[in-house]
Amino acid sequence: MKIGLLGGSFNPAHGAHRRISLFAQQALGLDEVWWLVSPGNPLKPEAGMAPLARRFASAQVQARRAPIRVSAIERELGTRYTFDTLRKLVRRCPKHQFIWLMGSDNLAQFSRWKNWRGIARIMPIAVIARPGYDRTAFASPAMVWLRRYRSSAARNIDESRMNGAGWSTPALIYLRFDPDRRSATAIRRADSQWASRLSAKALRDGITRHPIPENAA
Repeated sequence: MKIGLLGGSFNPAHGAHRRISLFAQQALGLDEVWWLVSPGNPLKPEAGMAPLARRFASAQVQARRAPIRVSAIERELGTRYTFDTLRKLVRRCPKHQFIWLMGSDNLAQFSRWKNWRGIARIMPIAVIARPGYDRTAFASPAMVWLRRYRSSAARNIDESRMNGAGWSTPALIYLRFDPDRRSATAIRRADSQWASRLSAKALRDGITRHPIPENAA
């Protein structure tokens, strides 16, 4: 299976997450997209971060009736950094082909991530344009290094990269996308009590099928 991985805090998950996931699925010919709900993002402050169970529940609501699985597998793997998570996930699921999905806002700060070049060597990266971030992303230190591996659109990828032997790496695919200005920050500003209205009972991880404790922080 070809799987797209979209990681993040999902604080909360919203319609733009769903929309870009379905867009990437179609553009890249993916079987599924997995949302990796992070227990904690090292680059984001803890203040204002809802408990993991509530963020997970918000992601499940947005993923309904779509080829999207919601997972908190980092909690089980004991990882905090994307590089460590992806390395363990590839070992755990050797029959899957993975591609890392991220917005251009993340590409702009990608060079701050732990072993970001290692991430690019583990699996291809697809960057989805976000309003207001393209200029910063293209001028970023990570883009300077990744530019040589870039394909401007999924259809320009050589088919040999998507055969049974797996995608070649490093590879950067830049996907143009109609602007979607919804953001978790705006949602939190408009509704600071969003998490309290979500039930965190009977949650199960979409990958491992293990229960997510209601008090998971």
